[in-house]
Amino acid sequence: MTAAVLFKIYIVVLLLSIGFSLLSGLFFLAKDNSGSNRLVTSLTFRIALSITLFVSLIIGYKLGWIQPHGLGLQSPK
Repeated sequence: MTAAVLFKIYIVVLLLSIGFSLLSGLFFLAKDNSGSNRLVTSLTFRIALSITLFVSLIIGYKLGWIQPHGLGLQSPK
């Protein structure tokens, strides 16, 4: 596998981890009555993952592993 494909898999894993962390935070918000810090820990972890994703996207762009594209724009002929 090329570095670009592995990087895209890494990005998908990060996105899934962010979603899981967000759902666990929602669960702790709704069901946790113990007064523990699990909600804060879950949301802090999600923010750290989001920052990691943002920095990873910038690095991937700079290394040429991902390329921006126009959404629905036609290239000039």
